[in-house]
Amino acid sequence: MKESKRDSRMSELPVWARWSAGELLLQLHVQPGARRTAIVGTHGQRLKIALQAPPVDGKANEELLRFLADALDQRRTALRLAAGLASREKCVAVQASAVDGRELARRLYPGG
Repeated sequence: MKESKRDSRMSELPVWARWSAGELLLQLHVQPGARRTAIVGTHGQRLKIALQAPPVDGKANEELLRFLADALDQRRTALRLAAGLASREKCVAVQASAVDGRELARRLYPGG
């Protein structure tokens, strides 16, 4: 039986980040209505982000995408909410090359 080749980019990404169809997918747990917007660590196998915006009328989702774009030094249009529109468990897709993906993950949470 032939072993599938594992993409070398995969081993260098934290558990909350993965590649799919040319995009870096970030698995996130968000906490809306916090005192400040910040990355606060991990929550299981997701990166936890506190958001100052309330979970009303999409304000928290917009704050999340704006915050991530700033943190990653990317255009806001390079990010999209791939899953979790009305949930605390979200997936954000970032258009990035293989080399950029590892660096982007380190920018968000150097501790992995």
